[in-house]
Amino acid sequence: MVATTNEKSRREFLTAALGMAAGAVALSGCKTETPPRGEGAKSGSSATRLGMIIDTRRCVACKACAVACKAENHTPPGVAYCWVTDEVKGSYPALSRLSMSQRCNQCARPACVDVCPVDPDAKGHRATWKRGEDGIVVIDYDRCIGCGQCVDACPFGARTVDAGKNYYDALTPYEGQPSPEYASYLRRESGKPPIERARKCTFCLHRVAAGLGPACAGTCMGKALHFGDLADPDAKCLVHGESMSDLMASGKATRLKEEKGTEPSIYYLT
Repeated sequence: MVATTNEKSRREFLTAALGMAAGAVALSGCKTETPPRGEGAKSGSSATRLGMIIDTRRCVACKACAVACKAENHTPPGVAYCWVTDEVKGSYPALSRLSMSQRCNQCARPACVDVCPVDPDAKGHRATWKRGEDGIVVIDYDRCIGCGQCVDACPFGARTVDAGKNYYDALTPYEGQPSPEYASYLRRESGKPPIERARKCTFCLHRVAAGLGPACAGTCMGKALHFGDLADPDAKCLVHGESMSDLMASGKATRLKEEKGTEPSIYYLT
């Protein structure tokens, strides 16, 4: 059988992603964390654990990260992989503002994976699973049944079932472009994936496979978003080049909803 373009693209993506991994790679309720050292191996998942360090002290709430994410992944109305929350504390004139860029936390123990009702395949994967090579949680749109159980299980509100909506009755040229997610380049067609499937951030895996960081981090003008291997004490941010360990030590590092026990792969500096 002659492979289709999409099938070739998927094989090429998986090969590149594996090579990349082998070679390199709300605040309420959180507790202060010791900067991780070899955390991926400790969690029994992988030698590489890709994650983010987000410096809230540098975030200016411009929301460029959210715009870049939507533009990169061609997400429809009601589906946002990245968003920014703002919280104002105190009483005038002693006010403080906390802005946070949020997305899927790529948990080491993801609750969304545990509740998926789809039978495991030959590799033991359900419709959503955590990749062993880098710890990123992914979704197989061809196997997802859109039941929404993973959406309800996620404590961070990071998952959405694609309702099939578009911004206009007729797709604009932009909306008609295939999405690069998972290097599958699917076009938006009624009744076909990813419509009626669960969707979420993937840390822009298609960009990671090409040696790039997530679109959100690359767009952050304040350099508040950093991406790299949390399990490697010598790792550098793949976007801005800073030492990930030095970044972790530069402020108080916390994770969202630590009490849920999911072990998020995103740390916030305050």
